Amino acid sequence: QYKFRDLTIEELKNVSKAYPNFTFSMNTYTFKDGSQKDLLNFSGTVPVKYGNSYNIPIQLWILDSHPFAPPICFLKPTANMGISVGKHVDAHGRIYLPYLQNWSHPKSTVIGLIKEMIAKFEEELPLYSLSSSDAARQSELLSYIAKITEGETDMKSRSKTEGKSEGCFNKITVVGAGDLGIACVLAVAAKGVADKVILLDLSEGAAKGGTMDLEIFALPNVEISKDFSASADSKVVILTVNSLGNGQTYLDVIQSNVDLFRGIIPAVSHYSQNAVFLVASHPVEVMTYVSWKLSAFPKNRVIGVGANLDSERFQYILTNLLKAEVLARDAWIVGEQGEDKVPSWTSYNLVVNPTEGVAARNAREKVANRAMEVLKGKGQRSWSVGLSVADLTDSILKDKRKLHSVSTLAKGCCNINSEVFLSLPCILGTGGVIEMVKLEEDPVVQEKLQSSAGSIHDLQQQLKL
Repeated sequence: QYKFRDLTIEELKNVSKAYPNFTFSMNTYTFKDGSQKDLLNFSGTVPVKYGNSYNIPIQLWILDSHPFAPPICFLKPTANMGISVGKHVDAHGRIYLPYLQNWSHPKSTVIGLIKEMIAKFEEELPLYSLSSSDAARQSELLSYIAKITEGETDMKSRSKTEGKSEGCFNKITVVGAGDLGIACVLAVAAKGVADKVILLDLSEGAAKGGTMDLEIFALPNVEISKDFSASADSKVVILTVNSLGNGQTYLDVIQSNVDLFRGIIPAVSHYSQNAVFLVASHPVEVMTYVSWKLSAFPKNRVIGVGANLDSERFQYILTNLLKAEVLARDAWIVGEQGEDKVPSWTSYNLVVNPTEGVAARNAREKVANRAMEVLKGKGQRSWSVGLSVADLTDSILKDKRKLHSVSTLAKGCCNINSEVFLSLPCILGTGGVIEMVKLEEDPVVQEKLQSSAGSIHDLQQQLKL
């Protein structure tokens, strides 16, 4: 069941060597939503000096996407121990550490996690000794918790969704608390398509992610978290993160983004295994491909925002500025986001007479060129992309089966034989891409799409996944 079995075994060998008192086993872990999974876990004690020397009992659950997702960590107090709730430990004994929040393979390891755990426990001891009467109550509490779950329990989260069936509870997670992430949260909240919006702020420091104002002016149904588990059971996961690494080349910049995604995608995939991924990170074609590969999701459930915004603008310009409403009905921007995008049509009813057909094509091309000139002057600001993302999310959650130009796996289209994602007209619904709509045959469009596919594929071949 473990996707990266060899890496996991190798790391656990290192743990066993460093901490020989740990015991390993496979047990059933129960998640917040009540779902269960057989996971590898190990229990043991870590040495902590807090005046005297103490052996603190812990239990670590290894997710099946390890080492790309962090372990779930708990204290395992005996009946005569009480839990000291603090900034690193909650009332159920769940352990929260910066090391877990910033987990990124291969930099992060279980050994490194345990070392930080020891260091934090030496600052604030997580357990204390109980009196005999307290120990009896503690034993009763531990027994009660064990009956509910071997892992964690969260009765509060269950009561919030009580009375609302899982099928109609629309939860969305936005990953990344930069300008684009916050714009997506605001746009999705304004459109009213979600019952719950989770903003995963993966930045370091309290105010770096720009979430302070969201916390001050608390929006209904919007929650900010640094814990991947908060995203559990999302129907749509919107990825907006971009690495701020100082890459020397374009390839370096993209590779730093890939490295960032390696620490994110397996974790969010684990917590929302039936979600549709909507990728808005740059470059969108490559990062959608990376998300697809790292998640192992079916191709229909990994979508890039692609040329949706450009297509909506293109149709608006044709209809309202150039008064070419008939042309606008089937007009799309396709291909690669940026300078290499190209206008195309899904259908176009040319007149039967060949001479008149050529004239009609020429007229359409002139209007399209004028529309493209207007389109070039429109930038893609965070708020405008956020509105586009909210539009796509609405189509998915409400199963609208509406046509959008989005980044999808283009293999098999226009004689493209490589695994690349390009913007193409697709019908969207609850399962993501329901159907790709065929473009009108146009040698110029096909040539541009094949050229984009070739350059993107060459770039992807140089990346280290």
